[in-house]
Amino acid sequence: MNVYSESDIGLKRSSNQDYCLSGEFPDGAVWAIVCDGMGGANGGSTASRVAAENISESLRSGYREEMTPEELRNLMLLSVEYANRAVYDISLHVPGLEGMGTTVVLAVVRRNRAHIVHAGDSRAYICSEEGVRQITTDHSMVQQLVAMGEITPEQARQHPQRNMITRALGPEPNLRTDYNTVEFEDGARLIMCTDGLSNYLTDDELLEFIRNTDYKELKNKLVEHAKQGGGRDNITVAVISD
Repeated sequence: MNVYSESDIGLKRSSNQDYCLSGEFPDGAVWAIVCDGMGGANGGSTASRVAAENISESLRSGYREEMTPEELRNLMLLSVEYANRAVYDISLHVPGLEGMGTTVVLAVVRRNRAHIVHAGDSRAYICSEEGVRQITTDHSMVQQLVAMGEITPEQARQHPQRNMITRALGPEPNLRTDYNTVEFEDGARLIMCTDGLSNYLTDDELLEFIRNTDYKELKNKLVEHAKQGGGRDNITVAVISD
């Protein structure tokens, strides 16, 4: 397994409020965390960093090679829960950080399965030569409108409320997350990203990148694609491949 990640400030922002971490366990399984902070420059960058670092610490200290899938799921959920409490507690006690929060996508890939926990509108896609499938469902106002049939996915990409999320790590003492697991076949790619990339990327474009780009260069190509589209937000992407 291989994992590569990249975070870029983009072309318009004065600071990078995204944060990502990734690594490998001794048994060859890999993990990645992608966060997109909110709450002003200091609040957003603090929330995303604290969340990712706390999740990473909990995950690495609790992971065992002999864990069952259910035990891994519980570890991932608890790691995000602990991080939520850490960000929330800081927001209560540090002036200027009130109400800060962050999206989160956490993935662990082992034994030909990908396990994903997320909250917010940062995404995870499973990609192969055959196609692209978004694993996560955005927790956002525009996704609710899409689900109700009031707007199309194409309209959602340009909607003025596209940045309004309905779940985030940090603003409240408790957080409801979604967990998904999918088969990770030979030749597959798991792409995790913030909306600084997904707002500029269609499924067809992502599939074209998958087919024509070496996995080591994929993250850089995707970041450059977002910049060519305008780069109005911070851009963060993680790529997991077999």
